[in-house]
Parts: sequence; C-alpha cells; structure tokens
Amino acid sequence: MFRSLALPALLTLLLAGCQAPSTKTHQIPPNTAPVAVCGSGDVMMQTTLWFGMNKPKGGIVSSSEWQQFVDNDVTPRFKDGLSVYDAKGQWLGENGKLARENSKALMLIHTPDVASSDSINKLRDVYKQRFEQESVMRVDSLVCVAF
Repeated sequence: MFRSLALPALLTLLLAGCQAPSTKTHQIPPNTAPVAVCGSGDVMMQTTLWFGMNKPKGGIVSSSEWQQFVDNDVTPRFKDGLSVYDAKGQWLGENGKLARENSKALMLIHTPDVASSDSINKLRDVYKQRFEQESVMRVDSLVCVAF
C-alpha cells in the first residue's frame, strides 16, 4: 500500500513546482524609498558627478569659472556641503586614438528624494549649457552615513 501511495505523492510534489513562466516583467518602481540596511547611521544617497574641463571649441574651464559654478550653482542647492576632487579622464575614441581630459569629480551626500535628484540634474544642465559640454556623468549609490 505504501508503494501505491508513494508514487502519486512523489509525482504531485515534483509537478507542484512546475508552472508556466510569467509573462510579466519585474521592474523596480521608480522613486522607491530605500530599505534601511545600515549597521549604524542613516541611508543616504551618494552622487558623484564628473565634469570635463575641456571646452569643445577650444580652451578649458578655468579655475575661477569652476569655482564660480561651485559657489553660485552647487552650494546654494546643497548647503550641507560637498567635496570636489581633481580627476583625469581617459578613453579610446572612435578613431582609435587615446583621448585624455582633466576633469572634476563632485561628490554630494543627500537624501534619496526626487527634489535632490532634480537639483542634481539641473546642475548638470547648467554646466553643459554654460561650458558647451556634451555630457556630465552621474553615478548614484545608496550609502550609510553617520556624523
């Protein structure tokens, strides 16, 4: 009797895991609040922006032009502070030639909200327009911050 019940039970268990694949795509909803996973401190967003210093029509963004941008455009939007690093960008162009460019990395720690994100995108737009840049790279990461 055990054998006669064991086979149907086994088949039922094996087939229970079989189902047609879902046709729905799994996407993370936009603007989802982060889940707190910090051992200490608070969950915040770290955004680093990469600004090229070469102007496409020749010349460079001068030290005083850069400082005016930071003082007049960045700091009023991010009053809690920021960090700026000198960097050197490098890539291989479509023509196969190595290109190099001095750049600035601007790191912001901020709340992960739409208002902050919009302010950051506005900064990118201001810089691109003012200095005729094709792009300003943005990198975002959730981080744990304690003061």
